[in-house]
Amino acid sequence: MKKTRHPITIVLWTALLTVAATLLVLNFIPGEKKIGQQVTREYGLHDAQLVRTMGGLLGPPILQGNRFEALRNGDEIFPPMLDAIRGAKQSITFETYIYWSGDIGKAFADALADRARNGVKVHVLLDWVGSAKMDDKMLEGMTASGVEVHKFHKPSWYDIARLNNRTHRKLLVVDGMVGFTGGVGIAPQWTGHGQDADHRRDSHFKVEGPVVAQMQAVFMDNWIKVSGQVLHGERYFPAIPPRGPIGQSDAGGAQMFSSSPSGGSESMHLMYLLAITAADHSIDLSSAYFVPDDLTRDALIAAVKRGVRVRVITPGPIIDAETVRGASRAGWGPLLEAGVQMYEYQPTMFHCKVLVADDLLVSVGSTNFDNRSFRLNDEANLNIYDTVFAKQQVAAFEDDLKVSNAVTLAQWQNRPLREKAMEHLASLLSSQL
Repeated sequence: MKKTRHPITIVLWTALLTVAATLLVLNFIPGEKKIGQQVTREYGLHDAQLVRTMGGLLGPPILQGNRFEALRNGDEIFPPMLDAIRGAKQSITFETYIYWSGDIGKAFADALADRARNGVKVHVLLDWVGSAKMDDKMLEGMTASGVEVHKFHKPSWYDIARLNNRTHRKLLVVDGMVGFTGGVGIAPQWTGHGQDADHRRDSHFKVEGPVVAQMQAVFMDNWIKVSGQVLHGERYFPAIPPRGPIGQSDAGGAQMFSSSPSGGSESMHLMYLLAITAADHSIDLSSAYFVPDDLTRDALIAAVKRGVRVRVITPGPIIDAETVRGASRAGWGPLLEAGVQMYEYQPTMFHCKVLVADDLLVSVGSTNFDNRSFRLNDEANLNIYDTVFAKQQVAAFEDDLKVSNAVTLAQWQNRPLREKAMEHLASLLSSQL
């Protein structure tokens, strides 16, 4: 005899399925587009109007008197970060996406715990998804020592619709005086010097000067969201003396800004569009995940048409997200036809996120060149206006070019049919990549 379901059971199951489907849609629908048309070119990158516009539209003013140090790969990145933590006297604020178990994770956990035991106020904000591979004992050891740890958007029944919004920001500020930002994660893959397929090529940056207060403010943005606490006072925002040249329009200037779906979600997208549109001579882009939307692609093409040299380095066959690589390559045709120079890094996973325009503007931080960074994640970037530093970053870019393969239009057009099909399918997911 066939068993019939009670009408109430059917109603309950229907309601549950409806709720589940609604939450799925809320999590995976693309972020609302607010920039609906191409940004027009009204000035060049060296025009004083560019600085006024960047400061006005992105929010934080451009501050002078800063000093910057570029750090390449784990062997150069992690020692200065750990030295700064171990030397902390007042406070440590640390926000990161990836934090996994392993020797480097333990080194950071031990250093943070030690400072907390010695009276330093230590605040750590980890993304719930990005820290999923972190040993619970490591967390317990930090919290037992007095480190205050929170996780960003840990799933809960009342907040499940925001599961797809992650904090991708990478910020370390010590004593409110020195800051670090860039692309590095706290995991074994980022140790070493990018020497093989198991160790990533990445860049991170040490910053001193007044802009560190803006870095601290960006950390506080998400800290308040997860904890409700407002950390302020001299411990976190001390008076910061100048560390670099003052009075020169092309040296030591910087601004730290952020974006989030809950506020200022278009800031990153707008910054890239403004920088690309204002560039006069050159654009060098290092991008771990390069899936530009139509507006950004068209801006790059327009730049080439007015005589700007545009070079892009992306990961080659060694990548942690094949779908992203496929979606990226699917859209290279118009770029290559216009004259954009595309390169794929060969030795290992390429995780850098650096834009250099006209040997003047360097934008570094957590942001990838894709919709997830532009509209779904919480991101943070440091814009540096310094010709000497910019030229150093161009030299670093050209070092990476030496071990990258150029992709020509003919090569792209003649790739295997199966490869084209897989890339097309991947491109259908571009709103989530």
